[in-house]
Amino acid sequence: MTFPAVGALYRYPIKGMTPESLQRVALEVGATMPFDRAYAIENGPGRFDPDDPKHLPKINFVMLMRNERLASLEARFDDTTRTLTIMRAGRQVARGNLETPIGRRLIEQFLAAYMTTDMRGAPKIVSAPGHSFSDVAAKCVHVINLASVREVERIAGRAVDPLRFRANIHLDGLPPFAEIDWIGRDLRIGNVGLRVFDRTVRCEATNVDPTTAARDMAIPALLQRTWGRTDFGVYAQIAAAGEIGIGDAVSIAAK
Repeated sequence: MTFPAVGALYRYPIKGMTPESLQRVALEVGATMPFDRAYAIENGPGRFDPDDPKHLPKINFVMLMRNERLASLEARFDDTTRTLTIMRAGRQVARGNLETPIGRRLIEQFLAAYMTTDMRGAPKIVSAPGHSFSDVAAKCVHVINLASVREVERIAGRAVDPLRFRANIHLDGLPPFAEIDWIGRDLRIGNVGLRVFDRTVRCEATNVDPTTAARDMAIPALLQRTWGRTDFGVYAQIAAAGEIGIGDAVSIAAK
């Protein structure tokens, strides 16, 4: 792309599991991408209360930073029926409606057997209306710059899958690391307005290959060694509602 535009869109219905690619999506003010991190898997006895949902540190949940085996599973979520299907090596290994006790139990039983060495106790699928199990408390979307990914590739001397960074919106056609100067600035994508409020500090989850589940890189260490920081990408809150799609032009407000 020769002008700033949306290169890809993703949501992550179950925290720590595989993304779903989207062509277009409607965004609402003060919300996340629909169904993004709508469910999480508690790693043993947890503190999440669906009647009083609060943001909790990700260590309470099964996640890639410590549980890379998740990356070898493919999650397919139907938001109409709330049904989750888990595939491994192209074969269905579990399926259940996450809004029913029996459906959740089917998924939990599979994960208990599959993740046995990683679990502190029985896994439990949790959710609450309107709650998102993001790594940050604010409801927002996560944005990365594909030119910055290519710069990491150049330094690393190998291909780097952008999905390592688990972002919602991938932008292209920008200078590398242009996004580090966006804090407090507004982005416009189509008729959607975004306000950038923070950079994304990277953890060891980015070291896991999202396809092979191999822990084969040291992304935070590379960022720190090369650029003197471990942040990569930014968080933005939705300030004006509308739809965005792949190929939509992006504009960045001046300082």
